[in-house]
Amino acid sequence: MVFLSWGRPSTEQQQQVISKSGTFNYDSKYRGASSKSVSKLKEDSEVNKDGFLINHSRVLVGSGKESFDKGKQALQNWKHIGMDWAFVDPKTPVQTGSKFCICVKEVLPWVMLPLQVAYVDESKKSRRGPAHFGYGSGTLEGHLLAGEERFSIELDGDGKVWYDITSLSKPAHFLSFLGYPYVKLRQKHFAHHSSDAVLKHLSASSSSS
Repeated sequence: MVFLSWGRPSTEQQQQVISKSGTFNYDSKYRGASSKSVSKLKEDSEVNKDGFLINHSRVLVGSGKESFDKGKQALQNWKHIGMDWAFVDPKTPVQTGSKFCICVKEVLPWVMLPLQVAYVDESKKSRRGPAHFGYGSGTLEGHLLAGEERFSIELDGDGKVWYDITSLSKPAHFLSFLGYPYVKLRQKHFAHHSSDAVLKHLSASSSSS
């Protein structure tokens, strides 16, 4: 089961996909696994044995509390997936249990990939000190991959703001098995463009304020 559209998917099409997508398509023992550090994921023998590939990207996007707040806003409004070739309905609430589609433009058709927010994680140690906001989304039945991806924004102790993407995934459809080298390349391509989208949002917010 693959969800395709020859034109840019409408809200109605995405809702139809969500209604057909069912539940998570990966083992429940990995629910929330993307919240772990990359080093812990790589040390986890079960993750490797079960065939998950770990991807990680960490990019410096600014400094200070204001940049962190704008980065958090970008994640809450799906600006990090606001590209010409990939998008999420910006009205999707970032809360545990929310189902949504990432719509991705491939060579000819668009592919609609159903997911569900598995968890939301936020921490703040002081008004101006280190802070973190992020959430992880798990793949649902009908997704070409199986696993989780976390997007997070962090204000560290030195006042630097980082945008972080961590994912663990493996093929869940024969098409992704056949083209997995291409899938891995697209994941890296997505991480690069997503970081650029966050930087663009922070830059636009700064110039308009």
